[in-house]
Amino acid sequence: MKNLYSNIVFSLLAALLLSSQASTAQSCSTAAGDQTTYGTNGTWIGYVYQGRNFDTYFGYVNEGSAASPNFDESFGGAGTNYNTNGCAIYTDNFSVRYKLTQVFASGNYSITVGGDDGYRLSLDGGATWTINQWNDQSYNTTNITIALNGSYNIIFEYYENGGDNRVSFNVTPICTGTGDPTIYGTGTTWMGYIYQGMNFDQYKGSVTEGLTFDENFGNSGASNTATYNTSSCSITTYQFSARYRLQQNLTPAHYLFTVGGDDGYRLSLDGGATWVINNWGDHSYAVSSYDVVLSGTYNMVLEYYDDGGGDEISFAMTSTLLPVSLTGWSVSAVPGNPDQALLKWQATNAVNFDHYIIQRSNDGQSFQDIHTTPGVTGTGTTTQEYSYTDQYAFNGTVFYRLEMIDRDGTFTYSNIVSIGFQSSQDIRIYPTRVEDGSLFVESALSIHQARLEIFDMNGRRIQAKDWTVLDGRQSVSINGNKGSLPAGAYIARLSNSNSILAKQIIIVK
Repeated sequence: MKNLYSNIVFSLLAALLLSSQASTAQSCSTAAGDQTTYGTNGTWIGYVYQGRNFDTYFGYVNEGSAASPNFDESFGGAGTNYNTNGCAIYTDNFSVRYKLTQVFASGNYSITVGGDDGYRLSLDGGATWTINQWNDQSYNTTNITIALNGSYNIIFEYYENGGDNRVSFNVTPICTGTGDPTIYGTGTTWMGYIYQGMNFDQYKGSVTEGLTFDENFGNSGASNTATYNTSSCSITTYQFSARYRLQQNLTPAHYLFTVGGDDGYRLSLDGGATWVINNWGDHSYAVSSYDVVLSGTYNMVLEYYDDGGGDEISFAMTSTLLPVSLTGWSVSAVPGNPDQALLKWQATNAVNFDHYIIQRSNDGQSFQDIHTTPGVTGTGTTTQEYSYTDQYAFNGTVFYRLEMIDRDGTFTYSNIVSIGFQSSQDIRIYPTRVEDGSLFVESALSIHQARLEIFDMNGRRIQAKDWTVLDGRQSVSINGNKGSLPAGAYIARLSNSNSILAKQIIIVK
């Protein structure tokens, strides 16, 4: 009896399952729609199927309207019937294929689609899938930003495998800034170009700022929700960026640039090729400065981004006129004597100017004063010309600069110029740091009528030694003509009738 009862139960369950499968697989004789026609004018045609893979067609529905193609459909809820233009389906184990031919004006658009379970979106009639989330999942959305222009055959597919049901579509035009964001402001007006996104992602439009400015983008409360307007579109003051441009014709002067920001900021004077100020990172409001002598035309670029919280970018530029306008500054070998350096420079506007100090360096970093030249007063475009010969030839590269000093003590430096002298492997003067009063001169070849001279940094000769023939290594006691020399820098010069070799030495006590 027990086995007979079990067989009866099993038979009844099998019959119910077959009945359910037959009901699911049945067709809808009243299903309207051809399953291929696209909706138009913002109204989708959605073709509805029983089965997750568009198995049995049951009829069509419409979504969207002439006002907007956006929709959010939950099919009346889970475990219920959903009516179509044909037959109702049971909201479990079904699928929908929505079709729409839509014309878009040229521009950028944000498209967000979502589903529970699978969904995918095509803009080319199903040839490719721009969004593809074809898998079981609770409701979630996917967003893309895309440039559209013209007519598109859009297919949006969806399936449900059980539980909750929901599918949504939303397209929104993104306001894009107009105008050329590469144009520089002139005079005292910056041109600023504003972008949504921290890496200059979506251009929103332009603004202007004065030469000195401090901008908080209307978000003094650091709310991340403030709105900032540009010439074309508004932005939300959260994760955005700005690029300011200004072309400046700068008269010769000492300039101090001060830039501040919360978060990242950086300043370029050459159109963005290099950054003289660079604090490109997340931080609270901070300030950086750059001090430099400038003259001429500069394409200044000031960049900024915000990652949330406070928003602020500031810029200031001050200048101090130079004591004199340097119009030329060069170094070359003396004609007929390639072991010596000829320094030449020209200047104008030497009003209330006092003197020049010529400075020399062996490394381009540490400079020593070697000569002072009085300035000649001049105004306007009157040019004063100067020259000086540095007779102390050095091995390798020698660097020079001018210190220009006004009568009131104001000073500035010229740019650095350099000249290379051929190194000699046959003659040596060493050591450069003299601690025991002894200096060595060494020659691999015989030098006739050789002379070693010691000079202080003002060019005064304080000691000399002669050799009829200098050969091999010779020791020289450095003590000056009047006894022991004080600690400091000196020049040791070895010469004969054909050449000169000089080195700077340091006497240490």
